[in-house]
Amino acid sequence: MGVRAGVVVCITSFLLGSLFTHWIADSLTLWKSPVTDEHLWTAALYYSILTKGPVQILYVLFGIIILGGTTIFWSFNDLEAGNLMFDGGSIFLYGVAVIMYAYSVIPNLMDKFTAIPPHYVKDAFPRSLKIPTLDLASNHLVCSVALTGVLILQAGRWWAELADSDDEEGYLSEKVEDSDVGEETKSSTPLATISP
Repeated sequence: MGVRAGVVVCITSFLLGSLFTHWIADSLTLWKSPVTDEHLWTAALYYSILTKGPVQILYVLFGIIILGGTTIFWSFNDLEAGNLMFDGGSIFLYGVAVIMYAYSVIPNLMDKFTAIPPHYVKDAFPRSLKIPTLDLASNHLVCSVALTGVLILQAGRWWAELADSDDEEGYLSEKVEDSDVGEETKSSTPLATISP
């Protein structure tokens, strides 16, 4: 079970890190107020560069996503109470991130940002690209929050299992001590002999 949890944490951390690389564009559109045309052009140019990358990167990303999902489902299959709660929540959040990325981020990137119009930094940003640019940033944020939730649930699972193992060790040591005390009292009491 430790290997499976390690794989889930590593893959989730990798995916979260790959989403953090978009911070270059997302911070300009989500966290800087007011959002200027210059910010939007910078974000659109970044997203345009992403669409021109080799398609093999997407294949590797999909392979990693499938490995992570498979590992969480495999761990969930143990059907222990901790797995049902923590891995069930992890499956839900991981699924939200994957669905959001597959059905919103990638189509938005491929439809709107494969070719952006030629421009100068101070030009007015086209209205047809403003909403998709803001949507990409907010979808990246949703995916990041969901994957952070997966990490928190996996850490909670580890903590709960650690607490359970400490409780079991304490219970077993008390049981052993009780049985040792019981044997000592039996050996210290003389046995009554019956003589005929």
